[in-house]
Amino acid sequence: MPSLEHPVILDVRGLGMNFGGLRALDNVDIDVREKEIVALIGPNGAGKTTFFNCITGLYEPTDGEVIISPPGRKSEKINGLKPNIVTAKGLSRTFQNIRLFQNMTVLENVMIGRHCRTSSGIVGAILKGPATRSEEKAIVRDSYAILEKIGLDESVNEFAKNLPYGEQRRLEIARALATEPFLLLLDEPAAGMNPQETLELDDLIRRIRDEESISILLIEHDMKLVMSLSDRIFVVDYGRKIAQGAPGEIKNNPAVIKAYLGEDVDA
Repeated sequence: MPSLEHPVILDVRGLGMNFGGLRALDNVDIDVREKEIVALIGPNGAGKTTFFNCITGLYEPTDGEVIISPPGRKSEKINGLKPNIVTAKGLSRTFQNIRLFQNMTVLENVMIGRHCRTSSGIVGAILKGPATRSEEKAIVRDSYAILEKIGLDESVNEFAKNLPYGEQRRLEIARALATEPFLLLLDEPAAGMNPQETLELDDLIRRIRDEESISILLIEHDMKLVMSLSDRIFVVDYGRKIAQGAPGEIKNNPAVIKAYLGEDVDA
């Protein structure tokens, strides 16, 4: 577990989001440290995905600040930036509903993720000069290397739609990794997975953190996975943060048990 001496790489302060008269998020503070796995949990409708959408540029927060401090770079506020700019700055995400390019190959899906790290513009893509061809070769090579790490290299030429469900989930993670993030945001990565796939996901997320030095922020309903993986857990209910702490603290927090965990905390 990262110590408190590890620097904060994501600092969300007083985040609020209004949709008309609805207050979907209300003064939410969350931080993630370098080389840390953090979970954001809460009942359905608590505001978890809205939170992800606010920090990745899909929504512009009504109030509050989203500050990133990538390793080796200056801190900056990213409120209001477009999603592609946020991705280029090092935040990459997956979605609750799989959003692969189903009629493209596994390799092509990952190559698309490399787009934000390429330098060839439209002219280069059309003219196919030596620099562009060299860059395209590097994209293929780097994308294949990611698939090897994820364990999908044997399916490199398969269409995404032909993969088993659990492998489609892993392909989404591979595509997110292709953007070279310092923080990976996973929105219910275990949704729909069987117990064996969930165990493999647990191992994969740990390896991403340990081998790639990428921090993880995940939304997840599978409490076994959350309690096993997380260094710290934040809990939201009705758009407000009601608790934060280590898994053991959260597991025994009366407010959390009342709001969400109930008997499932020991599952």
